[in-house]
Amino acid sequence: MIELAEKIPEHVDVSLDTKGLHCPLPILKTKAELNKMQPGQILHVVTTDPLAPLDFKSYAVRASHTLIYIGEEEDFAEFYLKRGDD
Repeated sequence: MIELAEKIPEHVDVSLDTKGLHCPLPILKTKAELNKMQPGQILHVVTTDPLAPLDFKSYAVRASHTLIYIGEEEDFAEFYLKRGDD
């Protein structure tokens, strides 16, 4: 699910750095990290993969987790996901 907010969430439970990794590794590592978390917790992911925005949006539509913020800079992108109920 995608429910984008206008600003970065104030609270983050877990941060995941996937800089330097290419598709599909950022999504695979994100999925593994979300599986360790409790429902409602927020995961922050940073990546340099140029295709990550497309991948994360696609993943959010298929997964029970919610993509709540996307930040895109020249050299990296960051994503905030809320762990859903499985």
